[in-house]
Amino acid sequence: MSAPTTVNSVITDAVTQANVKVVGEAPAMAMGSLYQAASHSTGLMFENSVTAQNNQNILAQAATTQGVMQIYSVDTISDAIAIAKMLSAS
Repeated sequence: MSAPTTVNSVITDAVTQANVKVVGEAPAMAMGSLYQAASHSTGLMFENSVTAQNNQNILAQAATTQGVMQIYSVDTISDAIAIAKMLSAS
């Protein structure tokens, strides 16, 4: 092993200040990271809710279209049946 040597006090002061700076900034960095993750999650939540709402609107429009088509086809079918009965009676 080498013999112990003395270190310049300026160097030890610089290292100590750097360590204190890192330890002092750690809570702010952690909270910043936490806020960023929460904001990202909230953004994804809103994106998913908009997509779900859009899909529900598409399904509602499709159901409405099917219902209207069925309503309009009722008279057509009954007319066709009536005409077929009239033609078969002749």
